[in-house]
Amino acid sequence: MTVTIRDARPEDEARWRALWEGYLAFYRVTIAPEITDATWRRVFDPASAIFMRVAEVDSEVKGFTLCITHEGTWTLAPDCYLEDLFVDESARGHGVGRALLDDLVALCKKSGWARLYWHTEETNATARKLYDTYVETDGHIRYRVKI
Repeated sequence: MTVTIRDARPEDEARWRALWEGYLAFYRVTIAPEITDATWRRVFDPASAIFMRVAEVDSEVKGFTLCITHEGTWTLAPDCYLEDLFVDESARGHGVGRALLDDLVALCKKSGWARLYWHTEETNATARKLYDTYVETDGHIRYRVKI
C-alpha cells in the first residue's frame, strides 16, 4: 500500500468531516457544529497555529492529523502538539498512521521544532514525547515513547 502525505486542501473538507464524525462517535463526544466549522477554517488561516496533514491511499484520504504549534517552554524553537490522529477503518494496520507520524517527525526536524508531543489531556499533564514506538488501542492508533 502506497501512502502519500500532504497538507490539507479545501477540497478535502467532505472527507475530513466524515472521518471526524466517525472519530467523535467512537469516543462518544459531541462537539457543536460551529466549533468544527471554526476548526476547519483555522487550518487554512496563515495566522493560525493549527495545521492539518492528510494521508492518501490511491488518491483517497484515509487519515488525518490535527496539530498545533506553540513557542516551546524551555527553548526558542516551537513545539508541536499532536492533537488527534484518525485513520479510516479500511486503512488501519496498513501503515497509514505510521506514515502520518513519520511525516510529522520529519516536519519537526526540517522546521527546527524542539519536540513532538501526543496530547493526552486537556491539561497536558500527561503529554508524552514521541519518536519511538506505537501501539494500537481500541482500533485507534496511539503513539508513545518508552520512558
